[in-house]
Amino acid sequence: MTLSAMRHRSPPAFAQSLLFEDVSLSYGPVEAVRGVSLEVRPGEVVCLLGPSGCGKTSLLRLAAGIEVPDKGRIAIDGRDVASPSTFVPPERRGIGLVFQDYALFPHLTVLDNVKFGLARLPRTAAETEALRALSRVGLDTHAGAYPHELSGGQQQRVALARALAPRPGILLLDEPFSGLDRRLRDQVREDTLDVLRDVKATAIMVTHDPEEAMRLADRIVLLRAGQIAQAGPPETLYRAPKDLEVARFFCELNEIPAIIVNGRVLTGLGAFPAPGIADGSAVCAIRPQGLTLLPAGEGVSGRVVEHRSLGEVDLVRIAVAELDRPLTARLKPRSDLAPGQDVGLGVDVAEILVFALSGS
Repeated sequence: MTLSAMRHRSPPAFAQSLLFEDVSLSYGPVEAVRGVSLEVRPGEVVCLLGPSGCGKTSLLRLAAGIEVPDKGRIAIDGRDVASPSTFVPPERRGIGLVFQDYALFPHLTVLDNVKFGLARLPRTAAETEALRALSRVGLDTHAGAYPHELSGGQQQRVALARALAPRPGILLLDEPFSGLDRRLRDQVREDTLDVLRDVKATAIMVTHDPEEAMRLADRIVLLRAGQIAQAGPPETLYRAPKDLEVARFFCELNEIPAIIVNGRVLTGLGAFPAPGIADGSAVCAIRPQGLTLLPAGEGVSGRVVEHRSLGEVDLVRIAVAELDRPLTARLKPRSDLAPGQDVGLGVDVAEILVFALSGS
C-alpha cells in the first residue's frame, strides 16, 4: 500500500509567503549570503540548489531565525521578522524545521517525539494532533516505537510529522534525504512531496542534487557564492540556463570551442542555429543524450574509444578528427560497439546550448 493510500486527510495549514529583501550574512570575513532578494509564494515548493558553501543552508537558517542578517529584511506574510529594527525569535515565527540528521530524541517514543512541538496544547489535544500528523505520513501504527527501531526512511517521516504537527505556514527542510540510499531516497521524497501537496504549506528545501530539485520543486533557486545565479521553474533552468556554469550544474556537457557568425555557431561537428547571439568566440555545449550514432560514412566521422554499460544506458566516448577531446554520448544499451570501430555521429539541435565568451 502506498503512503498516499495510508494517509488520512487532515485540515491544511494556512500557507504563508516568505520574503528576503537584499539580505546579507557573513561569518567573519566569509560572505555566506550576499544581497539576496527572493519571494516565496504561499503554497509554493522551492528548492535552494547549489554546491557546498554557496549559501543555501545559511539562507534557510536566516529564514528560521537561527541566524541574524547583517543587513536586509525578512518578512513572513508581510510581517517583518528580521530587519534593522526587528528580530522575531525562531519559536515565534510559526515555521517547521526538518534537519538533515532528523534530530529525533532517542529516549522518546515516536509519538512523544511528534508531541514535542505541541507543548502549548493540553495533553489530550497534543496527542490527537501528533497521531494525526503520524497518520499523514503513514506511521500512526508505529507511535509506540523508538527511533532506533525504525528504518532511515521511517525516521525521516517522523521528523516530517513532528515539523507538520503544529501546522506551520512555512516548512524548511535541510537536505532531508541525503542520508538515505538511492532506492529509499526516491520513494521517501515522492512520499514527502505528496504530503507537502496535501497540507498545502509553503516549503523551502535545501539540496545539492539537481535531479532532486527538478523532481520536487515548483521553482528552483540556484545559488553561487552567496548570490542567486538563476531562479525559475525547473524546465527553464534546464532548457534555458543563464550561463555555462548554470548549464554545467544540471547536466554533463560536451563543450566545444566555436565561432558565432550571422546567427549560426560554427564547430568541428558542423554549423548549428544560434539566434540572438552576437558574432564572436563561443562555447557550443552538447548534452550527451543529444548525440546519436549512425552507420560509418553518415553524419560526422568518428571512432569509438570507449564503451561502457551503465545499466539503463551505455556510455560511449567517440573521437572526432576535428576536435581535441573525445565526445561523450549516452545511448540505449547496445552490444555491437567496440573500441576502434568507425561510426557516424548525429546531433540533436534541441540538446545544444550556445554561450558567447565574454570579451570576445
